[in-house]
Amino acid sequence: MKREIAELIGTFSMVFCGCGAMTINEITGGSITHVGVAITWGLIVMAMIYAFGEISGAHFNPAVTIAFAVAKTFNWSDVPKYILFQIIGASIAIGILWVLFPESNSFGHTYPAHGFEPYKAFILELLLTFFLMVVIINVSTGSKEIGTMAAIAVGSVILLEAMFAGPMTKASMNPARSLAPAIISGHLNDLWLYLIAPIIGAVLAVLSCKLVKDDNCCNEDC
Repeated sequence: MKREIAELIGTFSMVFCGCGAMTINEITGGSITHVGVAITWGLIVMAMIYAFGEISGAHFNPAVTIAFAVAKTFNWSDVPKYILFQIIGASIAIGILWVLFPESNSFGHTYPAHGFEPYKAFILELLLTFFLMVVIINVSTGSKEIGTMAAIAVGSVILLEAMFAGPMTKASMNPARSLAPAIISGHLNDLWLYLIAPIIGAVLAVLSCKLVKDDNCCNEDC
């Protein structure tokens, strides 16, 4: 249960700070700026990996949890519990933002930019999560398993992707992070793509490791 609670706290902190930055930026007319929002996401993810990496693996993302299970580095039997606690953590965070900032219309919910077709957003979210998971799986297995560099690498790629893709899709890469604000705000349009694309992208990243590593790169001995 300690691992699941760590996932809850980590996901809560990540969503509260990241979506909180987006919410405050919205209601203050852009005081944080897009760059500030991207930096916030990168820093909070980095901090939570430092805090909980050795306890739960610091997934904070259903797509990452499923991908690690596909990679056989995480038990399938633990997947539902991890995802449940991640969703609970994200939901609590959005609920608090709703209480603090009722004037917000979105609470950081994810949606394609005006004129950016959903299928394009799907492709972009898939690729963003693919890139993210490529980094995660390569810094969390084998001889590269060093917490400090893993936190920096993962936090940096999230900051990078939020920086350039945020204006188009809000750069979710995380079904739990998209689900909670969509439900609270009532913006359910295109939610499907934010639930499906990250999972496909993360799984493809795991499968791709076989192209650049040994045949057994993604098993329990990795």
